Amino acid sequence: MPSKAKSESPSKLIDARIKELPDWRGKTLARVRRLIKQADRDVVEEWKWRGVPVWSHDGIICTGETYKDKVKLTFAKGASLEDPAGLFNASLEGNARRAIDLQEGDKIDERAFKSLVRAAAALNTSSRRAPSKAKPKAAAGKSMRSATTGKKRPARAAKPALLAGGNPQIAKGEGDAPVQAYIKAMPGWKRDVGRRVDELIVRNVPNVRKAVKWNSPFYGIEGQGWLVSFHTFTNYVKVTFFPGPSLRPVPPGGKRDDARWINVHEDDLDEAQLAKWVKQAAALPGWVTSDIQA
Repeated sequence: MPSKAKSESPSKLIDARIKELPDWRGKTLARVRRLIKQADRDVVEEWKWRGVPVWSHDGIICTGETYKDKVKLTFAKGASLEDPAGLFNASLEGNARRAIDLQEGDKIDERAFKSLVRAAAALNTSSRRAPSKAKPKAAAGKSMRSATTGKKRPARAAKPALLAGGNPQIAKGEGDAPVQAYIKAMPGWKRDVGRRVDELIVRNVPNVRKAVKWNSPFYGIEGQGWLVSFHTFTNYVKVTFFPGPSLRPVPPGGKRDDARWINVHEDDLDEAQLAKWVKQAAALPGWVTSDIQA
């Protein structure tokens, strides 16, 4: 006979999950479910991975996992979404996913959350419908012959692609070169922000270690971990301090204890304050992570 999970609809299974959680977690899961449905009337409810509620629209928008101390909402393409309200507070190191961890007593900005859901659905739809515009051309790095002389000439280096939000797609690498390649590819005024942040960190952290990971420049100290990173979005550059909760004053972005950040818009980089945070971060333990890029 088919199991209950196979015979019942996903919506009924999610109903049952909410009912079996009589404490704050059930109420929280019910509230975010309601907000998701309000944000996207065409959302599809699914039940995956042996008991995880999933909301989809042309692909997964987010999942709703429940743990003893939290309700975790993981957005499948969260790294490509703008989050001006700073809702994402977990899985910040990934190349694709971002998550919102809700604990007992936490409040959620309903308007910002619904905007995030709509943006995730729109990204799924645009990714599915976008036609391929690739045209046959010489492979990057290969030479082409001049039409007039017949001699080989070096091909132009391929320009880095810009991902969602205008973030440059730069291959993982250690050292200053990949970081400078990232900064050079940043669009518009954000390139100047990236250059200024890079120069400020170099001035204030002797023997700084640089790398590009997850399409973001990382700065740290050998044996101490990563201290600062930044990432390009459509309207701002997000500068993240991994020991952020220990900085004074604490950077305003984020609600968790693992990282804090600031969103730098055009013409509003406070270099004096940034320098103070960088100096403080350099005296603290950083974030130690694997060299394997997710």
